[in-house]
Amino acid sequence: MSRSLDFLTEALRRLPGVGPKSAQRMAFHLLQHDREGAAMLSRALYQAVDTVHHCAMCNTFADTEVCELCADESRDRTLLCVVETPADQMMIEQTLTYKGLYFVLMGRLSPLDGIGPRDLHLDKLIGRAADGVVNEVVLATNFTNEGEATAHYISEMLKARGLKVSRLARGVPVGGELEYVDAGTIARAMLDRRSA
Repeated sequence: MSRSLDFLTEALRRLPGVGPKSAQRMAFHLLQHDREGAAMLSRALYQAVDTVHHCAMCNTFADTEVCELCADESRDRTLLCVVETPADQMMIEQTLTYKGLYFVLMGRLSPLDGIGPRDLHLDKLIGRAADGVVNEVVLATNFTNEGEATAHYISEMLKARGLKVSRLARGVPVGGELEYVDAGTIARAMLDRRSA
């Protein structure tokens, strides 16, 4: 095979859940049946890598310094919801039950994977939560072992600074990830949140 095809296949393998055979099938498909789609994918990836960065306030992905949600003056600035990923943030938004602001960790504590507190921008979270405007921090990390440990760690840090901390209510299945839970379940969990 050509070096270019090998390079494309290796690049596609970097996607989650894509093994060598799947990556090879995708590469063949793009080159054999959808060259226009391949060019579009290439341009979209280049543009995203070049223009998407982290919001200065909430740490989610944004094209501007401050994302649209953080810039929205109608949001309740006294509520701050902490989530693991932008996908989790999007799922909570789809419930239409939460009108506060967010902080996106871009991960969760996982000592076995070498991910500690510094990797989650917790200093930035503390600064945001202790800004004098936020009254309650809602911990909406996933109900996995790592998500629970992350919520506990953050809860202890914020409570030590005198902040009110709550946790999503159960209803989201244990071991489940928000990205894959239906909006109704997340809505109920958000409405029934409890102190952490």
